[in-house]
Amino acid sequence: MSGSEERDGRRDAGVRRALERLGIPGDGILMVHSAFKTMAREGHEAGSVLATIVDYMAPGTLLLPTMSWRYVKPDKPVFDELSTPSNTGVLTELFRTRFASARSLHPTHSVAGRGDLAALLLGSHHLDETPCSPRSPFGLLAGHEGWIVMLGITMDCCTLIHHVEEMIAPDLYLRPPAQRETYTCRDRHGREVTVSLRRHLFLPRDYYQFQDLLAARGLLRITRVDNTICRAFRATDLVHEVTETLTRRPDAIIARPGQRYRMM
Repeated sequence: MSGSEERDGRRDAGVRRALERLGIPGDGILMVHSAFKTMAREGHEAGSVLATIVDYMAPGTLLLPTMSWRYVKPDKPVFDELSTPSNTGVLTELFRTRFASARSLHPTHSVAGRGDLAALLLGSHHLDETPCSPRSPFGLLAGHEGWIVMLGITMDCCTLIHHVEEMIAPDLYLRPPAQRETYTCRDRHGREVTVSLRRHLFLPRDYYQFQDLLAARGLLRITRVDNTICRAFRATDLVHEVTETLTRRPDAIIARPGQRYRMM
């Protein structure tokens, strides 16, 4: 075995150990949000890292967001399951092209997956007019006891929170119905469906508060792969915390001056 292969092997083992330390059930459902820059700077190879995650979750179902809002817009209103690229990082693009068996039909917030429950979790995304509706993979994740891992990325990129926004205060966080857009989504067999979309409003959102809430309640698990921080939690725990917060104050996510936030 060459030196580079040995190094890749150790890194793969490190990723697997991280998933084990986080307590992710390999026969369960896992959604991974990822940013690969830190791992790349430390010499990790994207294909090797992703193959390790795929292997770990082989008895279960693995999902990665493959969003395409940079490519599919009103002036380019066609989404193709196989050819539309993902704009959410190198691991998501590798996953959809090399490993995924299915991808949900949605112009901006598609999710790719593999495993026994992939078809069930991805098959109804196109039926509602909001990106993270109850029939989207995000809306279905908590009800199926799914987990989320934030690999090298912070809570401000956790799309599941949008699901609760849509359920509790849609008029506060979504464009009005009069501004809905219409798209054509084509599956891998060439079949086409029409999708109506109300986009999320571009607001300064404070999602970090939910990381703090999960941590305070002992519901957040954290480990590292070298210097890459990995956070994990149950989808149902996050949905509960966000629901409680927005029920008390629907605008609680909109960041105030001095708060950590990201424009979303």
